[in-house]
Amino acid sequence: MALLQKEKLFSKKWFLSYSLIVIGSFILATGFVFFITPYKIVPGGVYGIAIVIHYLTKGVFAFATDGLPIGVMGLIMNIPLTIIGIKILGPKFGIKTIVGFILTSVFIDFITFFWGDVPLVANDALLSSIFGGVLIGFGLGLIFKSKATSGGSDIIAMIIAKYTRMPLGQLMIFVDSVIVLVALIAFQDWKIPLYSWIVIFITGKVIDMVLEGISYDKTLFIVSDKFEEIRDRIINDLNRGGTYIPGKGMYNGAEKTIIFTVVNRREMALLEEFISEIDPDAFVTVIEANEILGMGFKSLNEKISS
Repeated sequence: MALLQKEKLFSKKWFLSYSLIVIGSFILATGFVFFITPYKIVPGGVYGIAIVIHYLTKGVFAFATDGLPIGVMGLIMNIPLTIIGIKILGPKFGIKTIVGFILTSVFIDFITFFWGDVPLVANDALLSSIFGGVLIGFGLGLIFKSKATSGGSDIIAMIIAKYTRMPLGQLMIFVDSVIVLVALIAFQDWKIPLYSWIVIFITGKVIDMVLEGISYDKTLFIVSDKFEEIRDRIINDLNRGGTYIPGKGMYNGAEKTIIFTVVNRREMALLEEFISEIDPDAFVTVIEANEILGMGFKSLNEKISS
């Protein structure tokens, strides 16, 4: 099934999507050049493989005495992978993904040409891993928000998933981990895979933050015999809504009414105080809400249009 994102040429949405790709690709490139590449950190993906090739080819070729360019090698690997992906998986990637990995390759080599292989933070691979992971995750998050993909190892994972039925998320971790282990074999240094896995972890967390936003909202499930009084406080004092969920106690089979509601961090403190005044024996479960869409919060249409 085709998943190509059709947008009217030069429309506001078109400009927004491609602006995200350009900005995301540039940020992604800075993360590699300033923090990742100088310490030989290999955070999976085709650019991880390109970093390994870059260092292994130093002094090998007369036309590239400093090693084969990372951006060029990433581009050389991404093009056939994308073609293979389209043939096997169908046109799931589209022009935006191609533009994304081309820009990333260009930006990496362009910045490297002027900056070189010198780390922005000298003699601190851990700090570089953290900030490199943040920048790579932020850049990839912006690219994903434009409805593009990062290509590369993602495509390999998708192909394997098609024939093995294994979960895609696990396969992506597996593919990136294999690339990290290749770096261990190539450089014979245990610090490299350890730093690389730190980058992979931070990158994933930052991507989630970019796509879902930073939320301080809390989901509450409240079980109390005085649910109507608690409901009045939620509606009248907090100006929030909620849902009644019918339930039955496991111990004595008594009928229960569960309040399901979502509040922000400040409102949660007020609500807990209200509940303690009304029913100190109430059973309250508080869950972190990564993303809330709907009335009183960010609308689904607002998220899709952004």
